Amino acid sequence: MIQNKALSLLGLATKAGKTVSGEFSTEKSVKSGKGYVVLVAGDSSDNTKKKFRNMCAYYQVPLFILKEDKEMLGKAMGKEFRASAAVQDENFANALIKKLADSGVFPEEA
Repeated sequence: MIQNKALSLLGLATKAGKTVSGEFSTEKSVKSGKGYVVLVAGDSSDNTKKKFRNMCAYYQVPLFILKEDKEMLGKAMGKEFRASAAVQDENFANALIKKLADSGVFPEEA
């Protein structure tokens, strides 16, 4: 649970209505330019990870593949299983990136 503070911040952003979750909503958020950072659960399929790697590289959105599984990502957001999530507020996204970097997790490279 190294990323506990980052997941708590994700929960706060969700409570503020500044996140979307699920593959379709996350993809739509990034492609529309509203998503500032994308998180993908570590136990997501290789196809899902590849899809988000390619999309985030193209749209220049930071992508983090977490060590946590789908259940933990969903739980942090107060929902059930979630494979992916996008933060749609720049300030929350910057704070989340900083928390993840402090815990030794860095954005994926394409």
